[in-house]
Order: sequence, then structure tokens, then C-alpha cells
Amino acid sequence: MTHLILLLGLLILAYISGSQAENAFSQYWEEHIDLPQPPHWFASKASPLSHHQMVVFMKLVEENQLASHLHSFCKQANVACSTNLLFKKTKEDTTLPPIAQWNGLRVKYDGSLNETTLSVASQGGVPYFRESMAKEGCLITIPDLRDPMPYKSFLPRPLASKIPFSFTRIKELNKLFGVVDESSMDEYIRDTLEICEKSPIEGEQCTCATSVEDLIDFVVEKLGHHVGIWSTESIEGSYENVTIGAVKLIHGNLSEPPVLCHSQPFLFQVYYCHVFQNVKVYVVDIHARKKVNHVIMACHYDTSTWNPNHLAFKVLGFGPGLIEVCHWINENGLVWTKSLG
Repeated sequence: MTHLILLLGLLILAYISGSQAENAFSQYWEEHIDLPQPPHWFASKASPLSHHQMVVFMKLVEENQLASHLHSFCKQANVACSTNLLFKKTKEDTTLPPIAQWNGLRVKYDGSLNETTLSVASQGGVPYFRESMAKEGCLITIPDLRDPMPYKSFLPRPLASKIPFSFTRIKELNKLFGVVDESSMDEYIRDTLEICEKSPIEGEQCTCATSVEDLIDFVVEKLGHHVGIWSTESIEGSYENVTIGAVKLIHGNLSEPPVLCHSQPFLFQVYYCHVFQNVKVYVVDIHARKKVNHVIMACHYDTSTWNPNHLAFKVLGFGPGLIEVCHWINENGLVWTKSLG
């Protein structure tokens, strides 16, 4: 009976903690975003930690003692430490080929080609395409739309600020979370930190949001409080030859650039958000084998500052500034557009 009461108490505490986290997220959203509520899947990424749990784990980080409580932290914070099954769960999905090495390449516009970059082109699907290739009735091969690590949550901003989020401190970071050097997780961490610390190209404004508050603050700074939010419905169509259905323009004002946010593979939820001038956004129906998927497409109409060796130009021909370049927004990606309010 005593064990039953203890278990019930733990369940109630977990429920209360989750409710507190959701309420904190909802409150910040309501104070800054002029929309009734966030998408359910995005709200579910709020940290499940209660204020008390956050304070306890902050103290452990400050005292360099988190490693001895790592299993508890990973489970309660819903983050993808090496001791957690979240990462394993994604990797063991056998319904599709292994996750494509694509996440970082989608947001690099200044890098030159290397072996990894070139291997992307042979993984299946068209990563970059012309706008004319995505007209109703066209056939196109969809690349991997999956987020390599879709299940992780944000950390609360005060706790995220204590994490050594820097390439120069990567050994400290890996030790803190028990990540093995040269493992898949180590690779993801390095890719994300490299993206987050790169200099923006001309005309790009960017940030890496390590908390939901950071993400919302960046969006509000660039677009104001009156915004629309868009995301791809599902991963259906990945690696398939699909027929393009209806194509609807949802943002066509080239003088009011949207904010594009890409989910990065990392220990906890991190978004790389950036703003480019001259971008249009569409929602496209793709007729996949199982169902019609509603996928977000972003088209860049000014590629003049992109590296001439960018993969898009190798795939499509031409060079910087000569063509528009379009790409799909992957699972858990976000597009924010300014609305009139």
C-alpha cells in the first residue's frame, strides 16, 4: 500500500510539473504572440520541468554534478542524452531508409562542396528545385523530410543559459551529457554548433534559439506580435516520386521577409532561425502513396550572395543570382510570416 501511495504521488507530481510547464509556455505565448494558441506539436516541445526541478538541475550544472544525475535529468527534461532512448527510437524506425545527412546542409548558404555535401545528392529526393518544378501536375522526388531527433523538448531559458553551448567547449558539453566522441550524437552536436556559430552571409539575419522564449523573442523582434505560423503536416512522401497537387501562396510580400526556423539535431530542442529578403512561401499538396501531405515550400528569389559552389547550383546548374531556389521545410520546421493584425 505504501508503494502504491508513493507511485501515485510521483504520478501526480509529474502531472503537476507538466501542467506548470505548459502554463508557463502558454503565458509567454499569450504575452508576445497575437495568436490564440501555438500548434499542438510545438506546444508539446515546452520543457516538462517544474520550476523546482529546473532550479535543482541548474545547481547541479553549476557544481559540475549533472553527470551523476544524468539518467534522472534526461528522463525528466525529455532531452536526448546518450542514456535516453529518444535518439535510439528515431534511429530504429525501419519504415524508411536511414536518416539522411541533410539537416545542416539545408541552412548553409556560404559553404563549399565536400564529400559529405556531395553524398547528399545521391541519397534520394530533390533537395533544391526551381519554382516551375513544383507546379500542379508535376512529378518530383521528395527528399527525407524527417527531423533526425524529433522527440526532444526545449530546456527552460535559465537552465539552457547554463549549458556550454559553444564549439570551443564541446568537450565540456559532451562530458556533461555523457556523449562519446565520434558517435552519431557527437556528429550532430558538432554540426549544430558549427551552424550556430557561422557568420551570416550578406543579407541574412540569424540566431540559434535554445529555448522557446529565445525563439519567440527573435520572431517578435523581426516581425512584431502579429504573425502567422506554418509548418509541414507530416513526413509522408519522403523518398517518394509524388505528384504535385494544389499550390497555394501563403506569403508573397518580398519586402516583408518571413522567419524560417529549422529544427537542429541536438541534445535538447534547438532551432536555427534566419531571415532572408526576397522569399516567398507556399503550402503544397503532395500526393504521396499513403495520403496527401501538405508541405511548406520556401523559394529564395535572391541567391546573389550564396556561394557559387552551393549544392543548389550543382543540382540545378546556373549560379548565384541567376535563378530562384526552392526547398521544402522539414518536420518540426517553422515558418513565421507577418500579418496585419
